[in-house]
Amino acid sequence: MAKKDAARKSEPADRLTPVLRPVRAGNGFEEALEQILQVLRLGLVAGGERLPAERELAERLRISRVTLREVLKVLTDQGLVESRRGRYGGTFVLPRPDAPSQGVEEELRRRVSGVDIEDVLRFREVLEVGAAGLCAAHGLSEAEASRLRTALAATHDAPLGDYRRLDTLLHLTLAELSGSARLTEQYASVRATVNDLLDCIPLLVRNLEHSQQQHTALVEAVLAGDADAAREVMREHCGGTAALLRGFLA
Repeated sequence: MAKKDAARKSEPADRLTPVLRPVRAGNGFEEALEQILQVLRLGLVAGGERLPAERELAERLRISRVTLREVLKVLTDQGLVESRRGRYGGTFVLPRPDAPSQGVEEELRRRVSGVDIEDVLRFREVLEVGAAGLCAAHGLSEAEASRLRTALAATHDAPLGDYRRLDTLLHLTLAELSGSARLTEQYASVRATVNDLLDCIPLLVRNLEHSQQQHTALVEAVLAGDADAAREVMREHCGGTAALLRGFLA
């Protein structure tokens, strides 16, 4: 039981590896805020879960705890996290509503109004197709293959309200397994923008069913070492998402 509890406590920090990195001197506050916002937009820490402890976050970002507390205050003021005291306290991510209110929806649309949707979608496709091809061509270790299968299974079992977060984790896992830290970093950034766009459109059950079929075919192609098939399935998958976003937002 103790080992299981320890593993559970380490999971959020492990999931944050693609996003959290030491900030550059001069813009510590701004870059730390950007990275933690990206963690929240990607859903790497779910609503109700606790962020890593202040000491750990400060060490990973290479900023002072004073600066980190300023960052967390901004997130608290924005209603994204809350601080809890006591033995089981810490900074917790606030759950997002299942359906955004009219005011929240308007804010989401305002946030993405200046986004070049076509540029985002093309860049996303380049990164995703490339990552899928690399994973299949280079092959995965048994531990890596197990990670990919686990991420896929989580999307199959996901409640509707948690689907997009777990879908993001599956795609981010594939990017990590490509072996390119720079590709993973760029993918995490573009995926955060894609998630902002997706938040502006409804979840369509028929689309999710189709996505799951594509996810399964994609993982099978990667594990079989079929790079051409992996790239083609991923290209079709990205195309489906792009079509929905263009239809609702363009």
